Amino acid sequence: MNKIEKLIEDLCPGGVSWGSIGEHIDYEQPTKYIVESTDYSDSSPTPVLTAGQTFILGHTDETLGIYEASPINPVIIFDDFTTAFKWVDFPFKVKSSAMKILTPSKKSDLSLRFLFHYMGVIGFSATEHARHWISIYSQMEIPIPPISIQQEIVIILDKFIELEAELEAELEAELEARSLQFRNYRDQYFEELSSGTTSSLGDQGDFIRGGGLEKKDLASNGFPAIHYGEIHMHYGTSATATKSFVDETLSNRLKKAQPGNLVITTTSENVEDVCTAVVWMGKGEVAVGGETYIYKHGLDPLYAGYFFQSHSFRSAIRPHITGTKVKRVSSAVMERVKVPTPSYEEQTNIGLQLKALDDLTSDTNAGIPPEITARRQQYEYYRNKLLTFKELKAS
Repeated sequence: MNKIEKLIEDLCPGGVSWGSIGEHIDYEQPTKYIVESTDYSDSSPTPVLTAGQTFILGHTDETLGIYEASPINPVIIFDDFTTAFKWVDFPFKVKSSAMKILTPSKKSDLSLRFLFHYMGVIGFSATEHARHWISIYSQMEIPIPPISIQQEIVIILDKFIELEAELEAELEAELEARSLQFRNYRDQYFEELSSGTTSSLGDQGDFIRGGGLEKKDLASNGFPAIHYGEIHMHYGTSATATKSFVDETLSNRLKKAQPGNLVITTTSENVEDVCTAVVWMGKGEVAVGGETYIYKHGLDPLYAGYFFQSHSFRSAIRPHITGTKVKRVSSAVMERVKVPTPSYEEQTNIGLQLKALDDLTSDTNAGIPPEITARRQQYEYYRNKLLTFKELKAS
């Protein structure tokens, strides 16, 4: 029998009492802690937070309206719309009022850190754009075991998080090292090939401009479609399935990419992401919209896709990028770019070699990323196991 089982047997053999989160937790609106200027600087001392995935949006030098959280007086910040949450034990400001700052009620025997771990078990998913804390989340029932049991569980789960963070840091460093190694290897490949036979991208194929597809047209089923914004955020080098779809009527009016074609963004907010390309490797056609070009070509598809990522291609288009806030590249610029053209068989071999290396850092089913996922799952397994309690029956 482990220590927690012994405590449960001694202190609450019949089960534990439950209560709503709102009975034990106070909340504060963050209005007076909202940052006035989003002109952030890495040299400024105070982080500006969101409860979402980004967490730290930047740093500000504003000195008024700082929430003085600390390791002795920590808080949980809770996104009122998405129900995302973060543990904070340092001074901060916030970006918007769309959150609650949670602290333990002085009359409660609920550990805030225990609640933090248990909120991961709740797993509530917001389905509509509305505030959730008062109407839904604070009303949820949670177990309130004796404080000594809470403290023991927190010690164990915090240790898991600590070990997970150390392992993830090591794995992330290895992942970044492999990513850098891959990028250097890819760029060196195309640099060396450029001393051989080359031709222009225009000689190898045609750039066809897409159009007529807006974000509001996207659906969860129908005819496969690729929106230019998804190329930046969702796709890697190649794709065999789409994230989004459009209805059949609209698809009939849209330009289509064939298997092996590249779908290329023509705009971005930064120079580095202009002309990001995804190789369409699906079984049939895919519809594309505005701010994209379809590149129909005679190159090996993966070879072409990796060439568009290479330093050779990026350095060729960089002097011709136009625009200030939105960066653009025309098809005429891309048509003039010289691409190494060894035999098709050699292109195929190069494409497959680069994909094998790429998968080690980007494929969630191979290489390092699954190991990182496994570490997170280990914590979640023990968290769920330790935070399962029998409810005390009313006498």
